[in-house]
Amino acid sequence: FDSTVVAVETDAGITGYAECCPLGSAYLPAYAKGVRAGLEEIGPKLIGMDPTALLPLNAHMDAVLRGHPYVKAPIDIACWDILGKVANLPVTTLLGGLAQPDVKLYRAISQEDANVMAQKIAGYRAEGYTKFQLKVGGDPNDDIVRIRACREILEPTDILVCDANTGWTMADAARVVNAVADLDVYIEQPCMTYEESVSVRARTSLPFVLDENIDGVSMLQRGLAEDAFDVINLKISKVGGLTKAKQMRDLCVANHIPMTIEDTWGGDIVTATIAALAQTTPEKFCFSATDFNSYGTVDIADGAPKRVNGRMKASTAPGLGITPKWDVLGEPVGVIG
Repeated sequence: FDSTVVAVETDAGITGYAECCPLGSAYLPAYAKGVRAGLEEIGPKLIGMDPTALLPLNAHMDAVLRGHPYVKAPIDIACWDILGKVANLPVTTLLGGLAQPDVKLYRAISQEDANVMAQKIAGYRAEGYTKFQLKVGGDPNDDIVRIRACREILEPTDILVCDANTGWTMADAARVVNAVADLDVYIEQPCMTYEESVSVRARTSLPFVLDENIDGVSMLQRGLAEDAFDVINLKISKVGGLTKAKQMRDLCVANHIPMTIEDTWGGDIVTATIAALAQTTPEKFCFSATDFNSYGTVDIADGAPKRVNGRMKASTAPGLGITPKWDVLGEPVGVIG
């Protein structure tokens, strides 16, 4: 996937970095070139602002560009990196302090033949993973076989999330949740809309995760009021950056809702951002997190977290603790200001 690295420079000589990587153009209302087009639109309107004043910055971004949270996210995150460097503190301290010694990761398993998926899970278990996100949302007959084959190969203490990524109709979702009702699995985002997904939740006693529809504080509040989920998937760029993700994280903790903390996709800088938010979330409410840089083939920054036995730790260096590899990234594709 096409990722955009953003550098926010200050007149004090301090630069903050962030990364935004939409998962293609058909997953969320976001696309890779849209990040850069949005930055060209909003960037000139931010020149001269104080990057350490994060709330006024976010209010101004929302005032000058309606919507497009994924465009604003890397600006916000880069300013958190700046704030950490100014304060000589890691972003984890700024987000509230370490709440757990490290973060348990999940591994995503792409749709394939059921036996192939089960074999991949066995391999990832040997690497230390105990939480798995099984990609379903295809033919319900195939999905039922996939879920059963993968649950069978796991230990009773392992977690298996069946993530349809909005792919089922309500009819197909109803079939699947009834067919696997005897298994210890989670059901994630079965249908396209919030209303369809909540209808499926009413038909199953299995624990329920919402992701794509929880795209901001207002939808989170609605879901809490309507008992729409047991867990949410909190993607940082989907909601507009660390400032708004922290608001949602704290609201979930206050309401005793666990979260998978991650993003749409990305590399080293995205992974560093995820690790900072996840490790400052109490373990009880940090359902899992993602080390996206372990899925990629190119390292774009030094200092990023690396998985060890299915876990990772955020950097203790000031800011996000990463340094971009300019020999890999090359020259900027755009400069604003």
